[in-house]
Amino acid sequence: LDQLQFVQLMETFVGEDSSLPTVERLIAFIKEKYKQTEEEKMEQLEKVHRTSCLAQRKLLLEALFEKWDNNASGFLDLEEVDAVLSTFKDGMEKEALRKAKKHLCSRYPHLTRAGKLSPKAFQSFLELVASELTGDEDEAIDNLVEFLTTSVKRSRRECLQSLARRRWLHNIQQTAKTSGASMEPVYKAVFKALSQDAEAHGDNKKISAYIALLEDNQLSPERGEFLLHYVACNADDVPYVLNQVLYRDMKGVSFAALEEGKPIHVPRVQLHGNIHFWNYDRPVEERKGSLLVLPLHDAHWKVFGILGLDTLRDRSEKTIFLTREIGFYQGVSHAFSEAYHHICTLENVLQITVTALDWLYPRAPSIHTITMYLVEPRKGKTWDYVLRKMITTDNTGQKEMNCSPAFLLSQENLLRGYLFKCLDSSEVVHTPICGGHHIAAPLRDLSGQALGIFDINIGHHQKLPPHELKDLQKMLKLAQAACSEILKMSLEDTESTYVLEAEHVAHLKHAGTLFYRFLLKDLHDCV
Repeated sequence: LDQLQFVQLMETFVGEDSSLPTVERLIAFIKEKYKQTEEEKMEQLEKVHRTSCLAQRKLLLEALFEKWDNNASGFLDLEEVDAVLSTFKDGMEKEALRKAKKHLCSRYPHLTRAGKLSPKAFQSFLELVASELTGDEDEAIDNLVEFLTTSVKRSRRECLQSLARRRWLHNIQQTAKTSGASMEPVYKAVFKALSQDAEAHGDNKKISAYIALLEDNQLSPERGEFLLHYVACNADDVPYVLNQVLYRDMKGVSFAALEEGKPIHVPRVQLHGNIHFWNYDRPVEERKGSLLVLPLHDAHWKVFGILGLDTLRDRSEKTIFLTREIGFYQGVSHAFSEAYHHICTLENVLQITVTALDWLYPRAPSIHTITMYLVEPRKGKTWDYVLRKMITTDNTGQKEMNCSPAFLLSQENLLRGYLFKCLDSSEVVHTPICGGHHIAAPLRDLSGQALGIFDINIGHHQKLPPHELKDLQKMLKLAQAACSEILKMSLEDTESTYVLEAEHVAHLKHAGTLFYRFLLKDLHDCV
């Protein structure tokens, strides 16, 4: 227990109406009875020290990754890192490197076909190499970091360019976290990053950008199993590109990029012969410029769409995309992928919540309302957070979805302080407020921190009838289990597992089936 959780536990134990002498007697009792042996104390200190060392190591390796990833692409080439590491200690540790690489590819199967190291995979690789070396592992990590740091040289101009690019990419990811599970602000952040880089580092190219997602082809199945649906583009291209559909049998290189899993660059579209032009108003003689199609990958390196860019609106001579620009555009596609899947995860969490509330409301009529909030970082203040109201339901089953984007700020909403108390401690909080009683229950992420809050209003009842309380507790337990399953699926080193066929067919678009999976499991365990 941390301090906040301990205080919350004690407050729950003594109850709301306990007198000050009762609380003082409890404190005196705990002080007298709680004893910590020297062995327990040392074990706790060692745990704190180890946690601190791991945090420092993580920061060190992230800084090293950024130094190597000069174009902010979000990935490093495995073979390039492997080639440099093979010269460590004049090539004397090649066997340790071979074993580490084998273990790494076993942990991240996509590396065998993609060969790209994410920051997490890069850290795992160095830790595996260090574990294969003789001597202290922490010292080995330090030596590897020092060796790799001195292996790359960056000019001041390159460092400033990389810093600016990372700031733009960070904005894409932060936008996803403050968008209320909406994709529109993310699309705008992506196009803004692309235009900023073109202006600052791309000879002020005039670029058009668009995003297309891979979908099941239910419109014309005879034209291929999948299609590309263009969901976002620059404002100038909206009449021609937005909501268009590209089939496999049409002209274009997008499906080739998806199949190869690599960017396809067409330096001069007028010479290619297999390009689909969406803007039919542009004369044939003006269809000149460069085209770049980047596949979008999820955490398991499976393609789910494309990010396309072209310079057909640029009348200058320098319209071909350069290697350093393509590297950054790969970083944009990676940042978009993370943002997109973050929002998909939130949508799944909300679907689980809706299913859970639908299951509960006929079983707990004493509950007046339940409001579900998502936790978001406060814009401009990454150390602070706000709660966004997403779902409200009453005891008739009526729901308001994605309510007006009102925030509850911790400093300004004294009547909702219990919600932030629940958020800070990640524990259930009971409180009387405005003549009624509320229960605040957290929905936790995989680290145990609250990512959402259920605000349960039980009206004038001080507590629920036993059978309703039992069903409420079951709902919270099953919703948490389903939420954890969704979060695990988004991890880079975790493969998705489907139990119900409905989950597989819908690709978890209807994540509520997970709630019923765990409900069935709970019933099975009780039999």
